[in-house]
Formats: sequence, structure tokens, C-alpha cells
Amino acid sequence: MPWSLSQSRQPELMDDPAIAEADHVHALRALATINAVSRTASWITAAVERILANDASHTDDPVVVDVACGGGDVTVDIARRLHRRGLRRVRVVGVDISPRAVQRSKALAARSGIDATFEVRDVLADGCPPCAVAVSSLFLHHLDDASAAQLLESMAAAARCGVAVSDLIRSRVGLTLAMVGTTFLSSSRVARVDGPLSVRAARTPDEYCTLCTAAGLHNAVIRRTWPERVMIEWRRGLGECPS
Repeated sequence: MPWSLSQSRQPELMDDPAIAEADHVHALRALATINAVSRTASWITAAVERILANDASHTDDPVVVDVACGGGDVTVDIARRLHRRGLRRVRVVGVDISPRAVQRSKALAARSGIDATFEVRDVLADGCPPCAVAVSSLFLHHLDDASAAQLLESMAAAARCGVAVSDLIRSRVGLTLAMVGTTFLSSSRVARVDGPLSVRAARTPDEYCTLCTAAGLHNAVIRRTWPERVMIEWRRGLGECPS
């Protein structure tokens, strides 16, 4: 097909533990800008609200875990949006394998006056912490199918109510947007290299559907969102939280 794009997964600069701190921080800032323009937190928050709609009978405070939270911009924005919507009993926790990213996330939450907490955690090795809803953004494309299915299984097993995941769509349109966006929205060399690599490593909506099925998320709803992203929403028990 003329608009198709073959998948190619190559190591990204951000995934290198030896990346210089200045380059890492610059790239995290670039990603925060891109997430803001893409309205990532808005899409995820809406999904979390739908998933939690059947959780009103629970007396405990629901926990939303943001898996591989990176610099914390999406995590903090989700917490802000949930609190603005009156869901102040919801506690938002971000986890990431990078101590540097978690440190930046904590500083961002403190500066923003947002009650979100962060901790270092390797979710592929240790699993997703127990929660009401597990969310993630721009992480699945870093993983091969086996690891991605493992992650989704872990998130679903840990989440009492459901899972919400946002990621890139692999397409020529997405590749063009990544190249243009990283050029005009940031001066980060890392972002300009990793952006196109991320799109090439991502999946098509049909491939995300296959991945969800392999992970046991059979009733997952997959929506295309702007700009060339996908939103995966899975609710336990066809939308009902277990009692």
C-alpha cells in the first residue's frame, strides 16, 4: 500500500543509560511539548474517567498508575485534570525505570503544586503496582511484541477496573508529523533522532488489536486520535469493576 510503512525497531538515544544528563533533560522537555500539543493527557484522562465511572461504590481512594512516566509531564497533567473534574479522591502515581526521570517528575509536581507521587520501578521485571486504573503513553513502541504483551498483561492484572494506553501509529503521515514536529517544536538533537525512529517502531491499529488479543485484553476498544496516535481502552468485565 502506498501509505504503509514497514516496521523497524532500532535503539533510541533516550533508551541509552549512558545518555548525558543535559541531553536527557532537553529531550524530556521536548517530549513534554509534543505531549501537550498532542493532548495526550486529555485523551488519557477522558479514558480514566470512563473506566472509573463504575467505581463509585468503592470506599477506598482509587489509584491511577502511569507506567513508564518519563519526565512526569503527562502524569502531572492527568492528576491536574482529574482534580479539576472533582475527582480529588483519585491518587496518581508515576513509575519509571530511570532515577533521573523520576527526580525530574518529582520536581515538576512540586513546582506545579500537584499531588502526584513518583517512584523508580522496572515494570517489565517487577510488574505494574496494584491500582484501579493503569495508564501509559509512548512506551509500547519501545517494546517488541512479546514484551509489549507482557506489559499489557501486567497492567491488566494489576488494575482493578481497566487500562488506558496512548501510543503512536506507524504510518507515513505519522513519520512526516514526527519529523516536522521535532524540528519546529524543539531544538533537542535526541528528540529529532528518536521521533522518526519511534514512529517506525510503532504499530498500526490492526497490529495494536492483535497485540491486545495476545495479552488477553479481548474487549479492548482502539481509537485513532490526533495526531496519528492510538488510544487503547480496556475495562474489566465489559466496563464493570469487580466487587
